Amino acid sequence: MRSRTALVERSSTFDGGGVTLAGGGVERSARLGEGAAVWAFAGAEVLRWGVKTRSGFSVADGRVVAVGNRYWIVARLGPLRIHEPVQVVAVVDEVDQKGFAYSTLDGHPIRGEEAFVVERRTDDSVWLTIRSLTYPARGLRRAGYPRARLAQPFYRRRYLRALAETVG
Repeated sequence: MRSRTALVERSSTFDGGGVTLAGGGVERSARLGEGAAVWAFAGAEVLRWGVKTRSGFSVADGRVVAVGNRYWIVARLGPLRIHEPVQVVAVVDEVDQKGFAYSTLDGHPIRGEEAFVVERRTDDSVWLTIRSLTYPARGLRRAGYPRARLAQPFYRRRYLRALAETVG
């Protein structure tokens, strides 16, 4: 795993400040179920990186998210390991809404922000919403952006199923 020191020294590549929590970018939602048990599970999981880890990623130091904390997300593609440095830029922990947004750090294969939000609606249904706003990385990593864009719909579908399959 990459060092914590190297992570702290990386600069931000996107300054959205949690813009994806409020909307913007690509947005996809899925109904997870309904009721208190579904809400309790999904609300806790989203704040512990559950959407990412249940989608095949690993998150170093994947404790409960907190604004300012930095993490290595590792994507596995066959024998390849893609290390994605990120920083949590916003957290929402309300009675009927829980989630967070992270932005990319230098060395990430793309540049942007992504948010994962679980919401309990007035009809007692529980929904997961994913929002992402992405751009090509700077420098040599820019060449990988077309492939990353092709992979994004695949991963969004995995994210939306990650909690639904567990509670369903």
